[in-house]
Amino acid sequence: MQQGKTLASTLSWKLNLKKSSNKTPDKRHRLPSSQEVGDEFEHQAEQFLLAQGLVLIQRNYWCKLGEIDLIMASGDTLVFIEVRYRRQADFGGALASITPAKQQKLRRAALNYMQAQRLNEAAQACRFDVIAFEGSALHWLENAF
Repeated sequence: MQQGKTLASTLSWKLNLKKSSNKTPDKRHRLPSSQEVGDEFEHQAEQFLLAQGLVLIQRNYWCKLGEIDLIMASGDTLVFIEVRYRRQADFGGALASITPAKQQKLRRAALNYMQAQRLNEAAQACRFDVIAFEGSALHWLENAF
C-alpha cells in the first residue's frame, strides 16, 4: 500500500452506501418485517463500530456466493462483519447461529469482494468479526473465525 494512504481512502471511491427508504407512509399499525429489524440492528452495529474507530467501506455487499453485512477497515486491515440478532438465547443464541457452513459462505463472499476490488488476497490483512445482539445486549467478537 502506498505510504500515507489508508485502506479506507484507497477504497473510498468505490463506496456504494445504500440508504434505507421508508416506502410505507404509516408504520404504526403493523409490526416491522424481519428485514426492517435486521436493518436496524445492522445500523446499530455500524454506529458502534464507527465509535470504536473502524471506517465504513460498504454495507450489504452481495454476490452470488453470499452477502456480507458490513465491510469496514481497521487501519490497513479489511474487516468483514456479520451481524446477528436473536430476541432470546434459545437454541444457542446469536453467536451459535454462525454455523461452519455460514462461515464458509462468508469467506467465499469476502474472497469474491477482494477479487472484485483487485486486492491481493494473499497480501491483504483481513479478519471476520461478528456483532451479536441478544435482546438489547451487543457482543463484539473480533477475529471470530
